[in-house]
Amino acid sequence: MSLESVRQFFAERAPEIAIIELNQSTATVDLAAKAHGVVPGQIAKTLSLKVRDRVILIVTAGDLRLDNRKLKETLGAKARMLTTDEVLNWTGHPPGGVCPFGLEHPLPVYCDISLKRFSEVLPAAGATHSAVRISPEQMAALTDAEWVDVCQ
Repeated sequence: MSLESVRQFFAERAPEIAIIELNQSTATVDLAAKAHGVVPGQIAKTLSLKVRDRVILIVTAGDLRLDNRKLKETLGAKARMLTTDEVLNWTGHPPGGVCPFGLEHPLPVYCDISLKRFSEVLPAAGATHSAVRISPEQMAALTDAEWVDVCQ
C-alpha cells in the first residue's frame, strides 16, 4: 500500500520522477548511500516527530543529526520521535521507507537547509528498498514544505 501511495502521488504531481526499486534494503542512510552510489548526505532521511499535540515530518541530510535546541526554538516545544506503530499509522509508510510523499494523513513537512548543499537527494519512496532522485527544491515544492535550520 505504501509504495503504491507514493506511486500515485508522483503519477499525479510529477510523472517525470521514477521510483527506484532495488533488491536490497536501503532502510538506513549507509545502506542507501552504498546502494545508490552517493554520499550519505544525499540520502534525505524523513523523521516523524510529535510536537505537543501535532505530528510533523522533518526531512534532513543523511549525514546530520537533529539539534534539539534548534528544533525546540523553531517549533516552539520539545519534540519526540514517534514509535514504530505511530509512524506506520500516521504516514502509512514503514520505518526505513518513510518519506513526505503519499502520506496516510496530511502532515506538515519541514525540510532542513542542509539538503540545499546538493542538487539531487534521494528520499525513500514508501518502502525499505525504494527511493526517488529529486532536487531538494522540487521535493519541498511538491510537499508544501517549509525550510528550517534544525540540524547540528
